[in-house]
Amino acid sequence: MPNSYFQFKQFKVEQESCAMKVCTDSCLFGAYIDVAQAKRILDIGAGTGLLSLMAAQRSSALVEAVEINPEAQVQATENFAGSPWPDRLKLIPASLQEYAQHSQQQYDVILSNPPFFLSSLKSDNSARNTAKHTGDLLFEDILSFAQEHLAPAGRLYLLLPPSEAEHFAKLATYHLLYLQETLAVYTSIGGKCIRHIQTYSATPATSPAIKQIAIREKDKTTYTADFTELLRNYYLIF
Repeated sequence: MPNSYFQFKQFKVEQESCAMKVCTDSCLFGAYIDVAQAKRILDIGAGTGLLSLMAAQRSSALVEAVEINPEAQVQATENFAGSPWPDRLKLIPASLQEYAQHSQQQYDVILSNPPFFLSSLKSDNSARNTAKHTGDLLFEDILSFAQEHLAPAGRLYLLLPPSEAEHFAKLATYHLLYLQETLAVYTSIGGKCIRHIQTYSATPATSPAIKQIAIREKDKTTYTADFTELLRNYYLIF
């Protein structure tokens, strides 16, 4: 059974009430995205609030987080309040579709680790289904929102499995959002590619950059130097 909390260097993430727990690829995502110059950030599908907390640690931005699940709303709110940055973290208890109906805010960074299994079978856990499957939160909703609410020089960051990432990139062009960079995340050196971290903007890119990172060395135990460097300011073990 996962721990009821995950302790980072500067904050703690309580996760007992959330269907989706803190995981390595989400931590990598939160550490990789560029938030240093952002003044306002939106986290779509906050869950525990992990990505919002990571963004707050590396920026001076106001970080807002949209979350539809009542249990996750409570958990994220508590995690925000217990962090060093409660005045810069705001939980919006709504679906993205509901928030989009009245929001006129522009964001320098929009980030999301969205529901992603487009065709796989759902489990018996309804909360986990909402967190992992495109049903209540569709790719089109994310793209429509980003098209309207990204600042002119803003960036949209997504964490998705490779096949879903490819699908998302095709949809994005219809919303005048263009893939700028893909970071392919591998379980280990020579291992399986499990996620793509994608960066989008309103500027067309003729040849999007493709980068790679492995979480562990070939021994599948030792963290790689690249992973260690990214997570150094977050993980207690580094």
